Amino acid sequence: MTYIATFFTHFAAISFSRALKGSNMHPQLMPVPRKLSSSCGTCVRFVYDGEIVDYAKQMDQEDLDSIYRVEGEEYLSVYTASSDN
Repeated sequence: MTYIATFFTHFAAISFSRALKGSNMHPQLMPVPRKLSSSCGTCVRFVYDGEIVDYAKQMDQEDLDSIYRVEGEEYLSVYTASSDN
């Protein structure tokens, strides 16, 4: 599945993208789609085949905002960090 992770800071988005480089998750740093909101305007698009909520909870990213599953032209919210803190 393809996901988009949004962050509160540009630095966090870059750090997450770098952490995934070389993995089979194929990270792509990009502007946040207009349908989504983000504090920093930068997101990371990536591929993940496991349970995304479990993965998000174990991420070492305090500036993670949300994760959305990409389905065609739609973005379905699957995780919001602020609700789990």
